[in-house]
Amino acid sequence: MSELETPGPGPVAKSAASLGRSTSIVGAMTLLSRVLGFVREIMLATAFGAGAAMDAFLVALQIPNFGRRMFAEGAFSQAFVPVFTETKTTQNHAAARDLVAVVGGTLGGVLSLITLIGCLAAPVLVWLFASGFAAEPVKQALAGELLRWTFPYLMFISLTSMAGGVLNAYGRFAVPAFTPVILNLCLIGSAFVDGGSVQVLAYAVFLAGVLQFAFQLPSLWKLRLLPRPRWGWRDGRVRHIVELMVPVLIGSSIAQVSLLINSNLSTHFGDGSVSWLYYANRLMEFPLGIFSIAVGTAILPTLSAQHAVAQGRQFSSTLDWGLRTILIIGLPAAAGMLLLAGPLVASIYGHGRFGAEDVRMTTYALWAYGAGFMGFSLIKVLVPGFYARQETRLPVRFAIIALIVGMAFSLGVFLLDNVRPLPAAHVGLAISTTLTAWVNAGLLYRRLRRDGIYTPGAGWLGFALRIAAATAAMAAVVWYFAGPIELWLSLDAAHRGLRLLLVIVAAMLAYFGVLIALGLRPRDLRPRRG
Repeated sequence: MSELETPGPGPVAKSAASLGRSTSIVGAMTLLSRVLGFVREIMLATAFGAGAAMDAFLVALQIPNFGRRMFAEGAFSQAFVPVFTETKTTQNHAAARDLVAVVGGTLGGVLSLITLIGCLAAPVLVWLFASGFAAEPVKQALAGELLRWTFPYLMFISLTSMAGGVLNAYGRFAVPAFTPVILNLCLIGSAFVDGGSVQVLAYAVFLAGVLQFAFQLPSLWKLRLLPRPRWGWRDGRVRHIVELMVPVLIGSSIAQVSLLINSNLSTHFGDGSVSWLYYANRLMEFPLGIFSIAVGTAILPTLSAQHAVAQGRQFSSTLDWGLRTILIIGLPAAAGMLLLAGPLVASIYGHGRFGAEDVRMTTYALWAYGAGFMGFSLIKVLVPGFYARQETRLPVRFAIIALIVGMAFSLGVFLLDNVRPLPAAHVGLAISTTLTAWVNAGLLYRRLRRDGIYTPGAGWLGFALRIAAATAAMAAVVWYFAGPIELWLSLDAAHRGLRLLLVIVAAMLAYFGVLIALGLRPRDLRPRRG
């Protein structure tokens, strides 16, 4: 047997020690993507501001993105990765290769049909996601035109997600983590093709989908995991993955229904509301993508492998490591987001057509999202604790409960705005998303504890107190140096950027300085073997 064909628990024993390295790789690549994402958002805000054309493009972009989150990065990824990891761990390489062939062929066939339907039904989809556009026929027609170019992105990114899941299972995290950079490069490059047309942005999304999938193929070829795809709907392994997907798809759909309703409601709040929520959400997703999603991505294959060979103590220890890592990074990130919301928005977006009113409205939305950052982060770590054990029904139940709570809040805001117009109604929609995240995270955590799947490791109280003390010190530094939003709006772009950099550096020095003074060391964050 070759090294790739060797089954058994060997990779599992190594996996705990490599978690930090895997997370670092994913985090570093995602950092690059998020930095370029900032460049992309600056370009979009400067060139198009937060008006009708940008709202139309964002709706056309959000529709395939909702499908991506629901299907590619949601149901399919969470169902496929544990099954593929189990096959790789307990069987030979030929079995893993055959699974890739049958799943890839079936997935490609289904996605081709979905893409055809989506393009033909573009006007209907625009109405579902943005019913407020109906009052503006030109805006609605533009969104439909753009959607026909952006919708195929769902097919390509879903195939990319499958390829990335395979590579992650073999410890190849760099290529899948780098892949999102391609979308940012395409959108940035589109500004040099035609900086005044939102149509060119839609063309760039289509091209990015093709390139992202193609980028995975050489790595799969090197692993000898690029077989000829074949249709296999009746294959038992495909059926098993579908069975696992159904409850996850329902759960992901519930979350996406929440986003769908909020997106639709925002189109009734006038021009700019869609864009303000989008830009604020992108800022919140910067640290979420670098740290929280990186940790969740790194631990899922490890948890799946540990469950496959019945290593319960190591399973709990891996979850514990993920939660500690999230806390040490997530808590100061959330505090900084809340305290620096105005300076961040002004420095990154406040140029060109993105005026002072846009800065203020986006800042209000970022406050609401920032309050839920830790909730979003905890979900990224807790959900793999269920999916790695191929337990998909409980997260669905919890997502339903959280959705009901969040949607009740959103609809309340919408009805109130109809009775008495609110000055910043879109902020209520961001608050509902935050509320949904916290309810979901709380239910997930409580169940893992109740079932004995997760048991906190020793020293949590002292660890949490040190993180809280360091975060408080960091917050004091930010509060002192940041100043009012009016000050930032009065500065030019260069001085805003320099001032923001200095505040962030001072905050980081205060945070890590206090942690070191209180005795926290890098070895305290190393994964434990249980």
